[in-house]
Amino acid sequence: MKVLTVNSSPHKNGTTAAALDEIERTLQENDVEVKRLWLGTHAIQDCVACHKCDQLGHCVFNDVVVDFTKAAHDADGFVFASPVYYAHPMGNLLSFIDRAFYSDSSAFRFKPAASIFAARRSGQTASMDVVNKYFTITSMPVVSSTYWNGIFGRNSEEAQQDVEGMSVMHNIGLNMAWLLQCIQAGKDAGINYPKDQFAHMNFIRP
Repeated sequence: MKVLTVNSSPHKNGTTAAALDEIERTLQENDVEVKRLWLGTHAIQDCVACHKCDQLGHCVFNDVVVDFTKAAHDADGFVFASPVYYAHPMGNLLSFIDRAFYSDSSAFRFKPAASIFAARRSGQTASMDVVNKYFTITSMPVVSSTYWNGIFGRNSEEAQQDVEGMSVMHNIGLNMAWLLQCIQAGKDAGINYPKDQFAHMNFIRP
């Protein structure tokens, strides 16, 4: 089993990374392979709704998003992580998942996912609401914990002092591993994914 994690913080080893470290450590202790992607400080092109992905099978902008969605097909779960600076997730993360989910949603369907957020003070729950909507529109089980998926601190050292926040991250790892094991057990028992129905309709019709 493999989980892909995404760190959208511009600080590679900051508070967000400290939270991911705890999740990844817990997953690995439960025999789950983990691979992390750091988005860094480079700008990520927004989705422009060109619909070229309908023809190509992937986003027309050949960058980190395309590489990620290709890898996502072989992954079993995901963790998306962001710092909170102004009461919302990082813009690069939203551009990243806009394009990933829009261009290749089949890579994510029915796979467990968690979103986590690091903040000095507040804004984590509002950010979690934004990112979790990507999961709930793609039939993905949302991995929860024992409190909201957030951690506090201005740097990794302060994050380590947030004992409750660290326990939340640890439990996300435990719950993710448990869900993956349950899904695999279901597959082994011959239980297939549901064939859900979808009806598309615009609110305004000609």
